[in-house]
Amino acid sequence: MSSNINLQNNFYEKANALRLDSLYREAVAMYLNAILIDRNNANSYFELGMCYKNLKEYDKAIKYLELAGNLKKDYFDAFYELGICHQLQGIPCGAIKNFIKAIQINPENTEAILQLGISHELCEEDEIALMVYQKLIENSPEFTKAYEHKSSLLMKKGNYEAASKILHKLLKIDDTYATAYAGLGVCFEKLGETAKATRYYRKFLTLQPISEQTNFIKSRLEKIKTRHMAKCHNYIKSI
Repeated sequence: MSSNINLQNNFYEKANALRLDSLYREAVAMYLNAILIDRNNANSYFELGMCYKNLKEYDKAIKYLELAGNLKKDYFDAFYELGICHQLQGIPCGAIKNFIKAIQINPENTEAILQLGISHELCEEDEIALMVYQKLIENSPEFTKAYEHKSSLLMKKGNYEAASKILHKLLKIDDTYATAYAGLGVCFEKLGETAKATRYYRKFLTLQPISEQTNFIKSRLEKIKTRHMAKCHNYIKSI
């Protein structure tokens, strides 16, 4: 019996080392060997599921993560990762039940609550998503991601004034949060307050001169400038 335990541990430890080196295919074989010896080890199923997640084989990942959760009912990581895998697979509504289970196990985990909100948003349940983000803001006021996601959803719904208020609250927590300045720029541009929009866009570029959003922000500034010059030109012609 003890020799089997030692052999199982040996396979499991080798698998962990391979996984940490991103050798996921090789790790899969070792985890499967460990499971053949002990089919009741939730950790082996979990790590096997994580290997398949990294290999982007989400059906298999979900299968083994579910087995881990079935063996260990309070396995927070298993249910959380199940939710993530369902999202990655494009089935956000299937993610909801797993994030709820994860939150029931660990009600203080802000990332799980955030992902629950994102899943509702992806399922086009915007009002529920907004409620989840707001609850996060109330219970974890320093958790900046909640502000970012709530403001983003409000902007998507065309509620730019409400979104700008959320972003201002975010900047009170962290005045270097570059994405908030970009969001404020969009909000004020949509609200027709181009001077404010320009100021916030420029603040973003000061903080992040090179980023995925840089070209977009520069294009917005150029359009504001072009519109302003056109207005000046038309005004001069009318005199």
